[in-house]
Amino acid sequence: MKILSRLLLPACLALLFSPMASAQSDLSRLAKDYVDLALAAGVHDGDYVDAYYGPPEWRAAAEAAKLPLPEVRARLKQLHENLTTLNPAGLDAASLKRHAYLTKVVQALQARLALVAGEKLAFDEESRLIYDTVAPQHDAAYYDAVLAELDQALPGEGSVAARYQGFRNQFIIPPAKLDAVFQAAIAEARARTLKKIPLPSGEKFTLEYVTGKPWSGYNWYQGDAHSLIQINTELPIFIDRAVDLAAHEGYPGHHVYSSLLEQKLLKGRGWVEFSINPLFGPNAIIAEGSANYGIDVAFPGAERLAFERDVLFPLAGLDPARVDEYYRVLSLTKKLGFAGNEAARRFIDGRIDAAEAVAWLEKYSLMEPVRAQQRIKFIEKYRSYVITYNHGQQLVSDWVEAQAKGDAGKRWEVFTELISSPQLPSGLK
Repeated sequence: MKILSRLLLPACLALLFSPMASAQSDLSRLAKDYVDLALAAGVHDGDYVDAYYGPPEWRAAAEAAKLPLPEVRARLKQLHENLTTLNPAGLDAASLKRHAYLTKVVQALQARLALVAGEKLAFDEESRLIYDTVAPQHDAAYYDAVLAELDQALPGEGSVAARYQGFRNQFIIPPAKLDAVFQAAIAEARARTLKKIPLPSGEKFTLEYVTGKPWSGYNWYQGDAHSLIQINTELPIFIDRAVDLAAHEGYPGHHVYSSLLEQKLLKGRGWVEFSINPLFGPNAIIAEGSANYGIDVAFPGAERLAFERDVLFPLAGLDPARVDEYYRVLSLTKKLGFAGNEAARRFIDGRIDAAEAVAWLEKYSLMEPVRAQQRIKFIEKYRSYVITYNHGQQLVSDWVEAQAKGDAGKRWEVFTELISSPQLPSGLK
């Protein structure tokens, strides 16, 4: 045994001091520096740390220290330089992805704190720095052409927006039936997801209904595979939003995404940066994009219509015979999906004011005035985050579909791998 130990000792020492071990150690140290600075940034930007489930003493230390914003920014600048100059030669494939993710997420936090400090960034520059991508642009002429198509397709008289709103208002979930509809949608989304994605033991969520928020739904991840899902009931909720929110906020959306990252990267690999879910960063494109795309993964095409016709429409007291009609009209509006981005871009860049942005949303996103005003509140608070939903969905969809090649089983496999890894938006192009 002693002879064997003497033989193994040089090999162990060589491994310990190898370039790979050194690079891994450096990367882990820089990851801990990021966590400390992210928590310090959270003292100045209450929205940045969307969820934290690391050691509570780390957060307590950040709150007690209350590092001045200029110092946090200076340390982030140095951290970014340390990451960009780190020699990646000794890193394996997974650690290379980790390194790229950390570099981008630190860059994103730098840009976010520049905004907090009062600096100005153009909409597209902000999205490039924070979300690692820039959404496509369409001018008013593009949307006018889409409205012309809708004008021919929608029955009735009046503006396209008025006719669309009048039609859709026939499919509002009555408040007294809201919980039953949502519980059924979530149960179905969960059942479909669990058939394809193994989740941590004991995973669960709590559902709450709230008002006075700028968003329609939100997942507050608590750690240990537990989420608090809130649904905003301030405005009437249309029947299609039940499946949308159940899948997006829950299964296979945010709840599954956060649970897998915690299980596989934080607990499985010890990557401490995944003890934080930053709201503003390249991860948001993957999180929101996969949550939106996940709706179609869990409820593809005719399966969604069948479930809503057989279960949700009756629960809501709506006529099941109108399911096809309802979704046929909804499909006509898909080409308007990026109109909200353009309103945000023009508003953030100062080319239009809030009233003009509301008018744009009413015309090109077919929103009622009260919904358009709520959307402006969202844009004012979250700025270029708006691209994470539609542009993120397009990036995720194109990437997954290209690899799955129409195979439904492969689609779930590729999708699961995406939401279990430190993928970047620029890596999906």
